[in-house]
Amino acid sequence: MAIDHISSLFAKLQALSTSDHGSVVSMNIFVALLCACIVIGHLLEENRWMNESITALVIGICTGILILMLSGGRSSHILVFSEDLFFIYLLPPIIFNAGFQVKKKQFFVNFITIMMFGAIGTLISCAIITYGVAKTFKKIGIRSLEIADYLAIGAIFSATDSVCTLQVWNCMIQVLNQDETPLLYSLVFGEGVVNDATSVVLFNAIQSFDINQINPSIGLHFFGNFLYLFTTSTLLGVFTGLLSAYIIKKLYIGRHSTNREFALMMLMAYLSYMMAELCYLSGILTVFFCGITMSHYTWHNVSESSRITTKHAFATLSFVAETFIFLYVGMDALDIDKWRFASDRPATSLAVSSVLLGLVLAGRAAFVFLLSFISNITRKSSKEGISFRQQVIIWWAGLMRGAVSMALAYNQFTLLGHTAKRANAIMITSTITVVLVSTVVRPFVYYFYFPPKITSDHYG
Repeated sequence: MAIDHISSLFAKLQALSTSDHGSVVSMNIFVALLCACIVIGHLLEENRWMNESITALVIGICTGILILMLSGGRSSHILVFSEDLFFIYLLPPIIFNAGFQVKKKQFFVNFITIMMFGAIGTLISCAIITYGVAKTFKKIGIRSLEIADYLAIGAIFSATDSVCTLQVWNCMIQVLNQDETPLLYSLVFGEGVVNDATSVVLFNAIQSFDINQINPSIGLHFFGNFLYLFTTSTLLGVFTGLLSAYIIKKLYIGRHSTNREFALMMLMAYLSYMMAELCYLSGILTVFFCGITMSHYTWHNVSESSRITTKHAFATLSFVAETFIFLYVGMDALDIDKWRFASDRPATSLAVSSVLLGLVLAGRAAFVFLLSFISNITRKSSKEGISFRQQVIIWWAGLMRGAVSMALAYNQFTLLGHTAKRANAIMITSTITVVLVSTVVRPFVYYFYFPPKITSDHYG
């Protein structure tokens, strides 16, 4: 009787889903789930098998199952995925906080290696994944994809999830801690952010060119456009950060109001991201370097109370955005419309997911060990080099695929969140599978290879 009552209530909510009231109800439920993620994540803080991202993912999946049951198999989520929601509202605070909190000395000491891993490594990984899917997909029954789709898949699955990567590793015996293992932390963290930016720039560049007419001049133009986006986006972020420092220092805003200082920093950081997107640049790179510049210049020009406020406020905004993303990914993993197409050919869907996971492994291995070897040759002392064990850690650390891959996959293979082609539906479900497997399984693999008694001293 109680179940029938709940089902009838949920049916009413479904009927109201297009109204303002329905949206308010959905948001209330989602905010309540966010609170549950925070509370449960806190209770599981000491559990080395779980972290906050995995907790949000699991809660999202459980909620999706419940909604699926109550709706009679019609829907698994209470909010419709929106690319704009992700790229405009959720991603900027995460990336900005990443730049704001990073240890700048270690980041710039290893800047060349980070750029090699994040930019050149992403291009190598993209090439391997593109070549792999082009050769194997037709053999397993995916024949409707074009060259542009293969290149887009390469860019999509070259994008790591840097923030969730560091959450997992910091929860696991603090192996990647900024103070204890600065080299590992800066390489994994810096490579992850630059990798995400490179993947998005690469994806946008692929979509803007006519791939069917490839020739040397197109290739040269493509590389030039990529270099232009990379350089211009970085300079825009640095300029915005310096401008905020100049304004706060010259106008003495701190004498009047801490709120004004914090508001100006937050709004100018967001402005840098939106200006980059408006100019068709990389908002990720722009807001990341804006965060680095603000933490080095602007932060030292504000009052003491503003320093405390900005540090915790930016971290909190980033934390809530991360939790929101993984909660939704968990719920969307059970989207019945996408799985209905894929379920007609479960063997094909499983084969596609397996091929993509294998290519992600191969793509990272191809550049991590090669570029680490090149980096070690250029270092003055062998003690400063990247050991083989550290290379393995860097390889595993970048295997996680997350919200950036999801958003790019939706952009390429759906229209307003919906799929009409079987091949596209299989690509979406395979992306979800790769994200879930790489997020949930990797801590277990790490635990197997690196027992909990090992500390940072063992890594030199």
